[in-house]
Amino acid sequence: MAFALLRRRRPKGAPAEAAGLSLSLPSGAGGVGREVVDPMGSPMAAADVTVTALDTHRVVARGTTDPYGFFLAALPPGRHSLLIAAEGLRPHRETVAVVAGAAAPTERVWLQPAQALELPSPGTWLFDPPHTAIRFIAKHVGMAHVHGRFERFDGGIQIDQDMTRSRVHVRIDASSITTGNNTRDSHLRSADFLDVARFPHIDFAGTRFAYRGGSRWTLHGSLTMHGVSRSVSLDTAYLGTVNGGYGEELRCAALAKAELHREDYTLNWRTMLARGIAVVGPTVQLELDVQAMYRTHDTPTPPE
Repeated sequence: MAFALLRRRRPKGAPAEAAGLSLSLPSGAGGVGREVVDPMGSPMAAADVTVTALDTHRVVARGTTDPYGFFLAALPPGRHSLLIAAEGLRPHRETVAVVAGAAAPTERVWLQPAQALELPSPGTWLFDPPHTAIRFIAKHVGMAHVHGRFERFDGGIQIDQDMTRSRVHVRIDASSITTGNNTRDSHLRSADFLDVARFPHIDFAGTRFAYRGGSRWTLHGSLTMHGVSRSVSLDTAYLGTVNGGYGEELRCAALAKAELHREDYTLNWRTMLARGIAVVGPTVQLELDVQAMYRTHDTPTPPE
């Protein structure tokens, strides 16, 4: 499938229709182009564009707008769903009809601000373990990725009237690490790695939220592991609140990600390699998929 992203600046003051955009079409294909701008009318670079065939539900084109907000693609004839998305802005979706041998005029798409999600009410929100996951991905040296999780943990969020001053605490049972391989898990619990006999817990304390636009926040805090504390920033997507669960209690949800460097916590992978120990790579991707319940005197206790 031919696919093109245009990187051409139109003359100053020229309307979109006069941009002079063109695409050499393969035999039997048609063309679709869009100029994407933000709410202020400025070019929207790096907006994600996905085109899906409506008859097969397969993605036939995917890419990002160029530095001047343009996207152009050669597509098979038929009806397609075109989705344009950018952080903090409302996604744009439309149906386009592609005709073989023809390229429709490039149209302008104005992305509008996303509707802000209502923030959690001030107070204490406790993690619901059955609906919360703490996962990690590490690259095995010279091989595929290793996926794992921690099965035992507790924590919560103290929401302040000023959201930026809210706090988060998570305590993880280090011995609950699991990757689906008993030999590897035992090694990860040993003194070569987490040394759970000496350091039974991994603690994260989030002390400040910074708003990034839309539903995105950065949570700043510190992670203590293997007896060492380091500053960590979690890229956090707030997913909103809802009534539901065991007793129709109020819940909030978020997805947070961070990259950790094992040597920051004195887990020296080079020394292990020198000793012939097969280990995961020097960086670990951490992901917290959280549901928390608003804590009141009648909030039900989650089952074990």
